[in-house]
Amino acid sequence: MEWLVAGATGLLMGAGVYLLLAPRAFTVVLGLLLLSYGANLLVFAAGGLTVDRPPLAPTRPGTTDPLPQALVLTAIVIGLAMTAFALALVLWSARRTGVTPNADAGAAQPPADGRAPAADTGQPRP
Repeated sequence: MEWLVAGATGLLMGAGVYLLLAPRAFTVVLGLLLLSYGANLLVFAAGGLTVDRPPLAPTRPGTTDPLPQALVLTAIVIGLAMTAFALALVLWSARRTGVTPNADAGAAQPPADGRAPAADTGQPRP
């Protein structure tokens, strides 16, 4: 069981780092999401993997620790909020600059209609 969890954690963390290094905005957001899932699984596994044991029973030996479970639950909520914020930021940036979120970061391309990207006036493009 430990090898399966360790492999899944390594796979999630490796895929997250790989996607973080991509020059596209959406894949960076997906990389952050996978990296946070890998970290959650790591914290959850660090609390101890016990099967068929209650999480709270102070009189019995061999119970699982509830603190990592609470931390992972909190981290899932925070990760969801962070992902929503990152996606909103990518879409806002794409709308403001006129560059699509999937365009390469090094080569900013003008919009398909041939117009120049909107100037930094604070107003969105029509």
